[in-house]
Amino acid sequence: LEHPDHAAFAELGLKWYALPVLADMALKIGGIVYPFAPFNGYYMGTEIGARNLADADRYNQLPAVAECFGLDTSNERTLWRDRALVELNRAVLYSFDKAGISVGDHHNLGAQFEAFCTHETGRKRQVNGDWSWLNPPMSGPQTPQFHREYDNAVCTHTNFFYQAPPWQEPKPATGCPFHL
Repeated sequence: LEHPDHAAFAELGLKWYALPVLADMALKIGGIVYPFAPFNGYYMGTEIGARNLADADRYNQLPAVAECFGLDTSNERTLWRDRALVELNRAVLYSFDKAGISVGDHHNLGAQFEAFCTHETGRKRQVNGDWSWLNPPMSGPQTPQFHREYDNAVCTHTNFFYQAPPWQEPKPATGCPFHL
């Protein structure tokens, strides 16, 4: 990753892959469960910068970014984490743009989702969603979805569902089912 205004950022050697793929969920359609139904999506920049690279329980890169930018980390009131978080996310968006890879930013995707919500509610259809997943991990109050409530109900007839890993599933019975 590179930063648009700070060449030394590249020396951190941060990288991230372009295509998020999920392969551990089951797809249920019309009562049939497909236990292996891989699918892909696309990233929102804050997924990479504010969560994957910045979270203390993930890659914890904010201290390194703060040092790279010469931020005062002597106490939390300097807001060094916030400043480092913004610069890390700027670097993510800049780098993916430079590589020609589509990554959404939380402001534009928030506006797109708000347009979807307005369209659906205008047709008397309920918008379901998990508020904690629909709001970006930074600048949440600056996005329209922060100020909405959502029904957390999950569509159970057609959807992707979490499932236990195959190695944790009970073993099928072997032999004749009539002579266990």
